[in-house]
Amino acid sequence: MKHVVAHDLAQEQAKKVAHAAFDSYKARFAEYNPTVNWASEQHADIAFKVKGVSLKGSIDVKPSSFDLELDVPFLLRPFRGKAISVIEDEINKWISKAKAGEI
Repeated sequence: MKHVVAHDLAQEQAKKVAHAAFDSYKARFAEYNPTVNWASEQHADIAFKVKGVSLKGSIDVKPSSFDLELDVPFLLRPFRGKAISVIEDEINKWISKAKAGEI
């Protein structure tokens, strides 16, 4: 599943948003064993477990967007639309925090 969320942040600010969001999620959702491995300043590989199912993906922090890719197992594909909605809402919350000077 690929999804792009546009932003109008400076590149450095967008990177800070991504790092802050993942640090927060690692603490808030520890029961899902989230992992984030930054391969570069713009690319991270992510993984977590939900109900015994391992999910993997990546995020690329681009100058005007966050590009997400998530490998969704066949059995979870009916929930793809809801997942995209939740992910987009979360990213937009973090963008708003950055614009408010909270990051």
